[in-house]
This record gives sequence, C-alpha cells and structure tokens, in this order.
Amino acid sequence: MFKKVAHIFTEYKILRGMVSYAVLWPVGSLIEQTLVEKRNWQTYNWNKCLRFGLYGACIMGPVMYVWVRTAARIWPRSDFRSSLSKAITEQFTVDPTLICTFLFVMSLLEQKTIAEANAEVRGKFVDTYKVGAIYWPTVQTINFTFVPLHNQVVCTSFFSMIWSAFLAYEKHLKRKQQTSE
Repeated sequence: MFKKVAHIFTEYKILRGMVSYAVLWPVGSLIEQTLVEKRNWQTYNWNKCLRFGLYGACIMGPVMYVWVRTAARIWPRSDFRSSLSKAITEQFTVDPTLICTFLFVMSLLEQKTIAEANAEVRGKFVDTYKVGAIYWPTVQTINFTFVPLHNQVVCTSFFSMIWSAFLAYEKHLKRKQQTSE
C-alpha cells in the first residue's frame, strides 16, 4: 500500500502539495480556533476546517506547485540571489492574488454575498499583505536556497500552515467594512 501511494506521489507530483495543503490548512484553522476563539474539541467549527482544507487542496496546492516550478525555470539556480529574486517576485505577483482569492473565496464559502466578499477583500487586504510582506520573503528565500526543488512545495505548505492560522485570525476579525460609493 505504501509503495502504491509513494508511486502516485512520484508520478503526480502536484498531489504531494495538494495533500499537504489539504491537511495543514485545517490545522492552521484549528490553531486559530484554539488560541484566538478559545474553542476545544467539542466546540471547534469543523465546517471552517473543511473550508480551509478545500481551499488548501484545490487552490493553494496547485497554485504553489505551478509557481515553484515556474520560478525554478526562470531562476534555475538555488543561490541566495536567485532565491531572493524568486521570493520578491512572489511577494509582488503571487501573494496579492492569493490573499485576495482567499478572502473572496472563503467569504463565498461562508455563504456571504459577492458584495460582502468584495467588502472583506477591501477591508482586510492591506493589513494582511503587510504581514505577508515580512513573513513570506523570509520563508521563501530560505526555502528556495536550502530545500531541494522536489520538496519546496511541501516545505512551503508547512509554513503556510502558520500563515493559514494568521489568515483564519484575519477572517475572524470583525473590522468596519469600507464600501465604495
């Protein structure tokens, strides 16, 4: 059985990232629910965990797989300078898109309207991006420098678990939504 699973993950490399995100993103949600919302096993919002798992598996895993492979083609070396270039490029291209997508899609999965989802993006994007602008370039520079290419998506998913806990916290915050006239 283990050999079959290992063969599938070797044959279809994208699945490693999808499975790791499907597992680790709900864990990030549980971390947030435990530390911020003060929930426990009996009171966890399991639907929230499911939403995080679906988002992680269906969006984050594939997007990060494609990004890591694309970055490796553009900057094939793993020296510090190339790794920093990958991380900075990710910060200005991939990350804003993923933050907006997360806030919007998760709002829709919470059965909010499109207008409410747009308001959530407008109200929470800048603060979320500011934190990501410190966190992700540091993580990804280390990842791209020291982790072999075939393990970079899985490594990113581990640090993404911490990020998903932060995103769950951001989603949990009730901020005054700014609406455009």
